[in-house]
Amino acid sequence: MKNIIVLLDEINVNLEAGKVPFDAVVAASVGRARPVLLAAGTTVLGVAPLLPDVFWNGMAITIMAGLSVGTVMTLLAVPALYAVFYRVQAPSETTT
Repeated sequence: MKNIIVLLDEINVNLEAGKVPFDAVVAASVGRARPVLLAAGTTVLGVAPLLPDVFWNGMAITIMAGLSVGTVMTLLAVPALYAVFYRVQAPSETTT
């Protein structure tokens, strides 16, 4: 949730800076990709030592899978849904 809120806030900051809505969404998504991936990756790798333990195996798999799916949702689905809900259209290409 935190990453989604930060992503949406960065889109709004880009819009206030005067960017075109499509460019604001793309710039915010690209700009937040590394921090989101690093935060999720470190947690997934930090839980990995619990995999061999019979008692903690289920929890470790659940945390790892949940963070992986949440990261994909944050980086791909949230910008796409934002573009759909706010009717953000890609700039049309004109040939001159």
